[in-house]
Amino acid sequence: MRIVPSTGAEPHRLSGMVPLLTVRVQALCTRSAPRPSARRPLGRLVRMRAVVQRVDGASVVVAGETVGEITGEGLCVLVGVTHDDTPEKAAQLARKLWSVRVLDGEKSCSDVNAPLLVISQFTLYGDARKGRRPTWNAAAPGPVAEPLVDEVVTQLRALGAHVETGRFGADMRVSLTNHGPFTVLLDV
Repeated sequence: MRIVPSTGAEPHRLSGMVPLLTVRVQALCTRSAPRPSARRPLGRLVRMRAVVQRVDGASVVVAGETVGEITGEGLCVLVGVTHDDTPEKAAQLARKLWSVRVLDGEKSCSDVNAPLLVISQFTLYGDARKGRRPTWNAAAPGPVAEPLVDEVVTQLRALGAHVETGRFGADMRVSLTNHGPFTVLLDV
């Protein structure tokens, strides 16, 4: 709806009264244009995402077997991949993880050669805005996500990092001691 000034030619209901300003409401249409956020299809987020926790040790257990473990100060990183992510985004995330200054004394993993435990986590793209069950539409499917999480790990190792991992797609038990607590969300 839009309010427009009147031309003054319209009859007034209350005779004898002269309004200072008469307005009429004009309906432009019954349906408004979509909001900019509604134009993007659901599930199409554009950033690779990581939840980074500063830890004093962390481990991942699958079926009773420890598949990845770091001791001492380091980072536990949960990585989520969406449909539009690329190997370039994975390399960018790896560089950010290696250099972000979140350890004690504002140091980075590269400064103190701290280890990283990297775990794939598609639930970072869960959407629970509607209903009682989250949807996972924004998360990339396994054949897309697994190579990109592997690329993050490969790039970290190429930078000189000691990296432990979980097992992609497995039912994992993650244990950690969050130092701080300190948790930060990174989108690249």
